[in-house]
Amino acid sequence: MNEIFIAILRSGTPLIYVTLAGVIAQRAGVWNLGLEGLMIIGACATILGIMLTKSVGAAILIAIIACVLASVLLWFVIDRLKANPIIAGLGLTGLGIGGTALAVQSIFGSQATVTAPFGIPKLGPAFGSYGVLSVSVVAMPLVVFAMWVLLRRTRFGLRLAACGEHPFAARGVGANPSRMRLLALSIGGVLCAIGGAELAAGSLQFFAQGMTAGRGFMAFAAVIFGAAHPVGATFAALFFAIVGAIGIRAQLTFGDRIPHDLLQALPYLATVFGVWLSGKLRGGAKAASSFTELRDQQS
Repeated sequence: MNEIFIAILRSGTPLIYVTLAGVIAQRAGVWNLGLEGLMIIGACATILGIMLTKSVGAAILIAIIACVLASVLLWFVIDRLKANPIIAGLGLTGLGIGGTALAVQSIFGSQATVTAPFGIPKLGPAFGSYGVLSVSVVAMPLVVFAMWVLLRRTRFGLRLAACGEHPFAARGVGANPSRMRLLALSIGGVLCAIGGAELAAGSLQFFAQGMTAGRGFMAFAAVIFGAAHPVGATFAALFFAIVGAIGIRAQLTFGDRIPHDLLQALPYLATVFGVWLSGKLRGGAKAASSFTELRDQQS
């Protein structure tokens, strides 16, 4: 049981960081479909940074700079060029996947897996079975709490929500929706960099093409499933991680008796189910609200 809990934490932490990036972007009024691209940029930049600088801290800083620059590019395309946010986000995802493949090909002359000599520091044997957890995994609950405080209990969070929901009204009270979107996407870039770094250097210590395997889209689904609330989206991401851990455990337990492809598809099936369930629940709540308003008007 303890091993399953550790597996859930290790697989869910990168997803949670990227989910929080999607939450803050949605609060600013941007449905960020570029999370997949930002995550793989962070993963690639971290591994290449470790090999170049021989320092995890410097590597993560390089990843943060790369992801923030990519987020600023997304903001420029959406805000200044007035592009469709969905199309722009998908374009950023394509840029991240293709750009990292091109970078690895240019540096190493092939598209083989790039292995780092070391990764993010672990807690160590003093913590028993939890010693395999990296520092970023341990810090994850604190980051979730800090994001909840930032978005739900600060003036910045209120202004961000106002700019996302009613930008014209927000301008009337002195808030700048364009600047708030830039800040939100930049903070999201930092979170995606940390998520990509944890995925590549926290547990695996290597970078391979397509290693994010749709986690950015799963994070986007977690934002929808969790109603763009930091805590709700975090639990949605953990739900997807739990399903993934169950799939891995089932492969070890049942062997070839259950097709591996089916077990590997469980997290993605859970993602589709989560989006469907979220739509049904919100549709039901909206219908109930409309019925209540109509009843009040008639009475």
